[in-house]
Amino acid sequence: MPLQPSHRDHLFSALWLGLGAAFIWLLIELSPILTPFLLAGILAYICAPLVERLQHTGLPRAAGAFLVLILLGLLLALLGLIVVPLLIDEMALLFARLPEIVRLLDEHLVPWFERHLHLRLSLDAEGLRRLASENIDSLQTVVPKILESLKIGGIALLGFFANLLLTPIVAFYLLTDWPQLVQRLEHAIPRPWHALITRIAREVDAVLAEFLRGQLTVMLALALFYSLGLWLAGLPSALAIGVLTGLLVFVPYLGYGLGLLLALLVALLQGESLGPLIGVAIVFGLGQLIESFLLTPYLVGERIGLHPLAVIFALMAFGQLFGFFGILLALPASAALLVALRELKAVYLASRFYNGPLQ
Repeated sequence: MPLQPSHRDHLFSALWLGLGAAFIWLLIELSPILTPFLLAGILAYICAPLVERLQHTGLPRAAGAFLVLILLGLLLALLGLIVVPLLIDEMALLFARLPEIVRLLDEHLVPWFERHLHLRLSLDAEGLRRLASENIDSLQTVVPKILESLKIGGIALLGFFANLLLTPIVAFYLLTDWPQLVQRLEHAIPRPWHALITRIAREVDAVLAEFLRGQLTVMLALALFYSLGLWLAGLPSALAIGVLTGLLVFVPYLGYGLGLLLALLVALLQGESLGPLIGVAIVFGLGQLIESFLLTPYLVGERIGLHPLAVIFALMAFGQLFGFFGILLALPASAALLVALRELKAVYLASRFYNGPLQ
């Protein structure tokens, strides 16, 4: 006996729901190995327009994808060359001048605590020097222990480097076959929903493009602000620290925290006064306020159609729900949700529930 049309529709709906549930379950089960594919997909989405422009100039798509990934790798290597030597030099200088820094704090900071907080502190610079010299041998014994622990955790370390190598390889294949992948996804859309889904996808793509442009503007503005502010504060490495802080600001806490740590370290090692430390505190305090309440809400939020208060709420809500990666993906995810909410609003405004009395 053939199925009635209504029964057939219910059967197909149950089938699609089952497939969706199985897909979500599979994603959860495979989540430990999906990281390089997720990162590669994000890189491919960001770099695809540049690869297409190179292709329009006559360059083969595979060569364009390879060139873009090489340029991206060189940019990351340049950031590493800026940060790593700075960290090595400053840490060596810190170890050499640690007793002097303690003496400086003992002369300036301890009296301030006694005057304002009624706390009596005492920092012994000579004792600190003696403690460091007496424990240098024990520090040397720590290195073999660290190496031994690295051997124990060798599988995790191997997995990290495997993901690090796999991500650009997957991104290369995605960039090379990007038009074909998009075309296959488009052909897989049910024909009655094709016009609606493709229109929503184009809107989401446009909103995410605006988000990327806005985020790039924020990064450049903050790089300029931190470089100029730290230069005015008298830091010798102002340009390197400012550019690093601005370019890494898209990763929540990492760019700001690393820049602040480096700036404080350089300020501590610079001279005989607390002026550079105060200058660093002022620059990074103002920078955080400008980024959170001015640049991100207006340069990013307005571009993607989010109110500044909605941007702040999205950052806090996604951070509460998903932690670090939630903050990282809060604005692009909110931008995509905004398009879906606009569609739901249009359906609601056209519904009988909104326009007329219930029957």
